[in-house]
Amino acid sequence: INNGVSSPPSCPSNTMGKKSRVKTQKSGSGASAVVSPKEMMNLISELLQKCSSAAPSAGKEWEEYIQIRGLVEKIRKKQKGMSVVFEGSREDYFPDLMSWAQENGASCDSFIVTNFGAEGYGLRATRDIKAEELFLWIPRKMLMTVESAQNSELGPLYSQDRILQAMGNVTLALHLLCERANPASSWLPYIRSLPQEYDTPLYYQQDEVQLLLGTQAVQDVLSQYKNTARQYAYFYKLVQTHPAASKLALKDSFTFDDYRWAVSSVMTRQNQIPTEDGSRVTLALIPVWDMCNHTNGLITTGYNLEDDRCECVALQDYKENEQIYIFYGTRSNAEFVIHNGFFFHDNVHDRVKIKLGVSKSERLYAMKAEVLARAGIPASCVFALHCNEPPISAQLLAFLRVFCMTEEELKDYLLGDRAINKIFTLGNSEFPVSWDNEIKLWTFLETRAALLLKTYRTTSEEDCCMLEKPDLSLHSRVAIQLRLAEKQILEKVSASGRAKRLQFQKKLEEDAPLPHYEESDIALLENSDTDAKLPIILRKLEEVEEGQEIQVEEHSHFLNGEKVVYEMEANGEPIKNSFCLSLKCNSLWTTV
Repeated sequence: INNGVSSPPSCPSNTMGKKSRVKTQKSGSGASAVVSPKEMMNLISELLQKCSSAAPSAGKEWEEYIQIRGLVEKIRKKQKGMSVVFEGSREDYFPDLMSWAQENGASCDSFIVTNFGAEGYGLRATRDIKAEELFLWIPRKMLMTVESAQNSELGPLYSQDRILQAMGNVTLALHLLCERANPASSWLPYIRSLPQEYDTPLYYQQDEVQLLLGTQAVQDVLSQYKNTARQYAYFYKLVQTHPAASKLALKDSFTFDDYRWAVSSVMTRQNQIPTEDGSRVTLALIPVWDMCNHTNGLITTGYNLEDDRCECVALQDYKENEQIYIFYGTRSNAEFVIHNGFFFHDNVHDRVKIKLGVSKSERLYAMKAEVLARAGIPASCVFALHCNEPPISAQLLAFLRVFCMTEEELKDYLLGDRAINKIFTLGNSEFPVSWDNEIKLWTFLETRAALLLKTYRTTSEEDCCMLEKPDLSLHSRVAIQLRLAEKQILEKVSASGRAKRLQFQKKLEEDAPLPHYEESDIALLENSDTDAKLPIILRKLEEVEEGQEIQVEEHSHFLNGEKVVYEMEANGEPIKNSFCLSLKCNSLWTTV
């Protein structure tokens, strides 16, 4: 969630920030000893070297994490007491935040910031709000963006550093730190209202991270820590040595804890918005709006270029005093934990990854690869297994059908009567290749899910027992919940595979006729749910010149005279004629 504290299992929703109990620390106060700049630079160089070395061999990632963590802890110990923090708790600063927002033209008269207990801070309606009613807008001048960073004291360094130019999220993190250190910053009412700490895995203790060993999520958690440590070391050196950084307020005190805080602030809150001319996207932090907690639904926030502001309409009817929620996008719980710092119990979009490929040494490889290519599917790919029915997408169904085809079936789909049209039926559950093929693919899925379950160090029952312990730390609880959720999806997939296998075995035994595909059935092949999943469209962006390339979430969309298409969910799928925002674009902080 945006403020990063997860809820206990009894709470159906997620949580937001907790009160900070950190006391004000002046630069250098409380430090255990004076650390010479040379000594610190040596440690930083060692950390940079360790984090920049080649990826460890399989099975050695944990060992590398322990070594990097050891170096970081040494640095943190020497920097104790040097971080800039604000006095008091977050809630002391909420009145200033709301006054500042009002003064700057935001619409804030329909809600107040409230502490919702287990869910933490969120927005509470001060009047009845109807579904789809526009109740909140935030003008561009309030947003912290890559552009505002370029126009700030960070500008000279930005113009000369290729990493900042390539990574908007890192630019935002340093922009946030520079503004926090500037007593005259116009963003201070916002910055002071942010949590002092987060619940992203960057804040986990070593034994809490260890609970994720054996899960699918652990690789991303370890990578996140390594990348953050590498970026910190790189920018520490840059800030201390680059002439363009000599005037930065950051120069006097730039601790690992500062960078971790800034990275987590950006990671849990950043979003893509269009630049002022609407020609491309940029990253932004959106004050006040980012206080909203997450629930299931549709994306109801967009960017209105005409009025140059972020706008949010109500996801549903809200009565006075009810909490106002938004939908963060179709993210898995692994993504929520890693990037937002919370586990969402009622996540209808939860999924686990499964890597599948046709072996190049297989006799029928060329034929299978060709059928898959015609269907637009790679011969090797990472797919998702979903928590709900059906557990597999149309694309995965098509892959598995081809994967399990006999030579005769492959020939039929390559050379047979209406072969081209039959390719379109591969992802449609209504038109099996054959009963045998269905039995094979569901048997394969049942077996593969069962095998994946055996790779975990604990069973689902053991995880459930652990979650009953009252003394579990919040992070331990989240780690175990995530571990359990992965297993529960695999258990469902295995059970679903078994049920489907039995269903098709019965069809085979009964000698049931295969459904006959007609050309008129082409409408069935299109996803009829698409329209239901469209977000409420707020404003259309202006026409863009034909052939102009727009970069969104590392996907280029050539517009060919169409209206600009932006979709702000983690999956990168475009939704036509809208600019939708969902909290925290899925950026992995992967490079320095």
